[in-house]
Amino acid sequence: MDTTLESAGQRHPELAKIVEAVKAGEPSPLVPVRRLLSWFHAQRRGFYVVQYIRSRLRALGVATDPDFDSVWIDSEIRLVPVDSESSPVSGHAAMIESDDQLSATAIVATPATMVGGGLDDPTYRIGKLEAANRGVVSVTPTQTTDQAVTLMLANGYSQLPVMQGQREVKGVISWESIGARLALDRTCKEARECMSSAQIIDSDKSLLAAIGIIAQHQYVLVQAPDKTISGIVTFTDLSLQFQQLTEPFLLLGEIEQHIRRLIDGKFTPVELKEAKDPSDTDREVESVADLSMGEYIRLLETPKYWQKLNLRIDRAIFIDELQSVRRIRNDIMHFDPDPLGKDDLSKLRKFVSLMQSLRELGVVQ
Repeated sequence: MDTTLESAGQRHPELAKIVEAVKAGEPSPLVPVRRLLSWFHAQRRGFYVVQYIRSRLRALGVATDPDFDSVWIDSEIRLVPVDSESSPVSGHAAMIESDDQLSATAIVATPATMVGGGLDDPTYRIGKLEAANRGVVSVTPTQTTDQAVTLMLANGYSQLPVMQGQREVKGVISWESIGARLALDRTCKEARECMSSAQIIDSDKSLLAAIGIIAQHQYVLVQAPDKTISGIVTFTDLSLQFQQLTEPFLLLGEIEQHIRRLIDGKFTPVELKEAKDPSDTDREVESVADLSMGEYIRLLETPKYWQKLNLRIDRAIFIDELQSVRRIRNDIMHFDPDPLGKDDLSKLRKFVSLMQSLRELGVVQ
């Protein structure tokens, strides 16, 4: 996490101005979630970023409506006043980074004070998906089937909601519903004659609750709190979302395996133990597999140990790249639902490519 996070939000002029206005009884302007994050020098809603921002806003006497961690990252929220005395979190949240993980420590006034309220509902809601917030292309019940088919072909859709206004869903017309009626020689001139019942889910429902519906019907319509249809999530959208979540984990797993193969068989047990985090007294290191990412770096940044690898590449650059991988690893190991930034994902891919190249050249067995 950026070390400037702690003071950033306190001194940001836009945040200070809005807080002052809200406390004076004026309505808050709409603020994109991304802008709120930028006030704290953050780009994604990682666990500790969310908890820190929430605690700082609470200390300023405000909160967000809706909660900035429960909506799509490009949604807009408002700041609203809260009673600071009712806040269950006391003291100051400090961020510290160990070799492989970030941890938050709450410093409280007295040992007897119990700290709580820092954790919120961890449910991953379908409303966080981009597709659930993109809006929908729809047809009215009396539009022709030809119009619906043309819209589906033009946009690459498999279905369209049949709607009367922004809130009233009459049904869904799809290739399947059209084909079923044509096969039975049924009249299918207007959308209302070809539609099937719609699958609708509230935006605050769990994504896991929607998976079964999407698997069975290939889509689900997402209903916003104001009862408008905010988007449609299809099986394709779901596949892309899980790819975004899982690809970084797969890349990191491959990187760790490459590093282990690079080190394996080149160091004595004593040398491996020297790389262990000295503060971790309870863990035994008996093989390369027992080392953490930070300990790989501690081992390889030692010149005499680097020479054992017999690599004709620059040690400082390699270690710097590995440090970047470690930083990304610390971030995503909390399964942050926001997609990894393009730069970070590219860095992981390039490091994997580097290690694969070394292996192809016979440097790593």
